[in-house]
Amino acid sequence: MADKKIKVTLVKSVIGTKQDHRATVRGLGLRKLNSSSELVDTPCVRGMIQKVQYLVKVEG
Repeated sequence: MADKKIKVTLVKSVIGTKQDHRATVRGLGLRKLNSSSELVDTPCVRGMIQKVQYLVKVEG
């Protein structure tokens, strides 16, 4: 069974955001602006994305 993947892209800078939001973005594997990461679609990852939804764009 193939795991479903989602692509997450950082579209807004983390400057001026809360420290735990910065840590969440880093945990998603995103470093610089416009960097992308392909992640397995799990409830844990979905929760992290929900927390920083104003900073990222999700595809797939």
